[in-house]
Amino acid sequence: MQMLPRHTKPLGQDWLDQVFRAKAAQTGGVVRRKIRDVEREIGRAALELEVRRRGYHMIECDRDFVIICSAAPLRVIC
Repeated sequence: MQMLPRHTKPLGQDWLDQVFRAKAAQTGGVVRRKIRDVEREIGRAALELEVRRRGYHMIECDRDFVIICSAAPLRVIC
């Protein structure tokens, strides 16, 4: 039986970390990811949980999730 390293990150955690290390995320911008990629790597629920934890906003548009990396109030114009 093979033992896993003690400090192993959860599956998909590296991918999730990469999303929020993007320059746009670091500067309060917008990050977009394909829904199919999110579902393959970590699942919708995990992404939504992380976005909520950070106080950001996320919308679904066609085949993408759009994450607004700011906790500022959001107003939909049209």
